[in-house]
Amino acid sequence: MLFFGDASTVEAIWLTLKLAGLTAILLLVLATPLAWWLANTRSRWRPVVQAVTALPLVLPPTVLGFYLLVAMGPQGWLGQWTLALGWGTLSFTFSGLVIGSVIYSLPFAVQPLTQAFTSMGRHPMEVAATLGASPGDAFVSVALPQARLGYLSAAVLSFAHTVGEFGVVLMIGGNIPGETRVVSTEIFGLVEAMAYAQAHALALTMVVFAFAVLWMSSWIERRHAETRHG
Repeated sequence: MLFFGDASTVEAIWLTLKLAGLTAILLLVLATPLAWWLANTRSRWRPVVQAVTALPLVLPPTVLGFYLLVAMGPQGWLGQWTLALGWGTLSFTFSGLVIGSVIYSLPFAVQPLTQAFTSMGRHPMEVAATLGASPGDAFVSVALPQARLGYLSAAVLSFAHTVGEFGVVLMIGGNIPGETRVVSTEIFGLVEAMAYAQAHALALTMVVFAFAVLWMSSWIERRHAETRHG
């Protein structure tokens, strides 16, 4: 039986959903121009930008979390900037978690969008241009609708990846109840407290969630293939 009666667990689930939802929304906005550039540019810098964007896929989360923690600290460039603005430091805050989550999940938004824009090709945009549409109008009316499955995939993957964060969250956020304690760190705390029944229930929920995400991703890929060949 799933155990969601504990106030700390419910709070961690809500904070996780809030973090993942906000991260997914920000990533869809931030990844769009980057993915469009990667899909259309012939710049010699494309492989470099592509590699930097994909770094979170291969870097250990603790390494990325460590450098983000240093950057957000009082001696880091980001920390000095936020201190100068009177915001304090972002380490061990929910805002810091959002920044870390956006960076950590960036490739899970950029790659599906880049693939969607690339598979669309240049022809639809060229046709729109011949009909008198400006680049902005053509992007909104042609590119975005054709890349809708890419956006759906990016939203699902970035949301799910954020839900499963642990190393980055623990490094830059710690495990502060109500502020930075998300589901992954809640499970860690339950295991440390030897509350195995609660940890098992929460972990099993994560397994079911991960399976649902993989099934949805597979469905999106099938629909994309059908749309492309249909």
